[in-house]
Amino acid sequence: MDATVFWSTDGVLVIGIAAVLPRLEARLRLRAAVREAMATWLKMDIEAISVKSTPGAPPRLLLAGRVAGLSFTHDEGISLAAIGLHGPVGIDVMRVQDIAGWFNLARDYLGPQVAEELAACPDAQRPLALAQAWTAREAVLKCAGLPLAEWNGVAPACRLQALALPAPYVATLAY
Repeated sequence: MDATVFWSTDGVLVIGIAAVLPRLEARLRLRAAVREAMATWLKMDIEAISVKSTPGAPPRLLLAGRVAGLSFTHDEGISLAAIGLHGPVGIDVMRVQDIAGWFNLARDYLGPQVAEELAACPDAQRPLALAQAWTAREAVLKCAGLPLAEWNGVAPACRLQALALPAPYVATLAY
């Protein structure tokens, strides 16, 4: 499999595939890459590892009956998975780009403080700052098992880690 390890620490692994694929194929290839990476990482038989998904619920990684945290994210040209052996994880990736209506988007989904911080950014830096804020918010929500929703003042507590990805992508891991 053409998976790359982007980041790892005690009990957390982020892997990805870089390819322009239809979303369904990218999902299937990433799930296969997760199984292969975990078999190698944990020195387990790949047949003892499975990925289970239920619409509306976070995916689960089953390791010989044990459940590990799992999160997926996709953007055009890249798909990432985060695996947490000791608990939930969340990950999000986004292409850095200029977004029309960025202020309303930020205010509605990231909160008034982040919207004001983005408004204070120089125009040339705003797309990167918005992508960083957005991926952090989505990763935290995924880690907490919450759906994307408009800002309600709640910011679940998680450790955040920005991932070093090739341009034009930004990604954040929450664990």
